[in-house]
Amino acid sequence: MNERLSFLEPEALRWREVTGDYSRNYFVRHDYTILGHDLTAGTLDMLVRWHGDGGHCPLHRHTATTSILVLDGEQHVRDRLDDGTLGPERIRRAGEHALLTAERYAHLECGGPDGGLAFFGCHTDNGSLYEIVDDEGNVVFDVTIESLLADFEEHMGIAP
Repeated sequence: MNERLSFLEPEALRWREVTGDYSRNYFVRHDYTILGHDLTAGTLDMLVRWHGDGGHCPLHRHTATTSILVLDGEQHVRDRLDDGTLGPERIRRAGEHALLTAERYAHLECGGPDGGLAFFGCHTDNGSLYEIVDDEGNVVFDVTIESLLADFEEHMGIAP
């Protein structure tokens, strides 16, 4: 009989830390791990973790249908509006869910004061998950299932 975990143990997972100089307007730091994927079906499940140090994901816009469930702490989200300003902050707390379709606005997201942990279930018909954009809203990178898998494998030392 296969033994299965009956609860999530984040520290038992392999995490890819993301940092970088994407902008002078915000600090980039978060971790992610890939739970599973199916290229043929266009699905990818992952966890994102923020540490409560003000670290964000790079400014991005979801292009896939994405289900988000906050598992611990908080997820803070602010849209970058057409005039370049940030919209009001939306806060999702542990247990809260959101279902996103392709988004008009790029956004910043980070954890709350004590960090956060969220599940992302992504469903795409063309492989694209989200677009990283610069401070002017120009797409600098289209993150696909394949590119995210390659990034994870490269940084985790997993053979392709």
